[in-house]
Amino acid sequence: MDATATKSPVMLYTEQTPNPEALKYVTNRMLYSGIADFKELDLASQWSPMAKSLMELPYVKSAYFNNNYVTVTKEMNYEWEDIMLKLKEFIKDYIEKEGEVVKEGFAEFMKQVMAENNAAQFSGENGEIAKKVKELIDTYVKPAVEMDGGNIEFKAYEAGKVFVTMQGSCSGCPSSSVTLKAGIEGMLKRMIPEVEEVVQEME
Repeated sequence: MDATATKSPVMLYTEQTPNPEALKYVTNRMLYSGIADFKELDLASQWSPMAKSLMELPYVKSAYFNNNYVTVTKEMNYEWEDIMLKLKEFIKDYIEKEGEVVKEGFAEFMKQVMAENNAAQFSGENGEIAKKVKELIDTYVKPAVEMDGGNIEFKAYEAGKVFVTMQGSCSGCPSSSVTLKAGIEGMLKRMIPEVEEVVQEME
């Protein structure tokens, strides 16, 4: 990159999410092309210097990256008014110094993990239903959930039950169980008669 090129200043603003414990920090820079969810410091230490730096702050529980924003989930015993600006400064400073957000190879690593988990999912008679369920979730549910700074991943289909995990602001959000039951479960039941229930798996 041309060192003499002047860069536009880093802009950063916050957006509320449906989860009172999570806040979305949106920037005018591409942080990570795709989704990177860090709930454990181990995974962050291995793959994301930025998530690791954030999670080493006493008030940060997890960090979730998607394109130009990071959703930060705070520890319960802190209030946003005490930490929101500190976090904003921290994130802005990190981006201005061009610190590494997520290491190369993370997407491939996660694909491999998912492939290992999914290998058994899409075979046999349940496999066809599992494929349909995953398609519906990816097409209709994901975009809406992403607007709120979160993500939903299809995990498994078994005997009428659809298992999903929630990420980003949706993880541990009080309203996400309502969304699951009222919205997602209702839609899947209408479109795939075999579905009886949607269950949220904790990661």
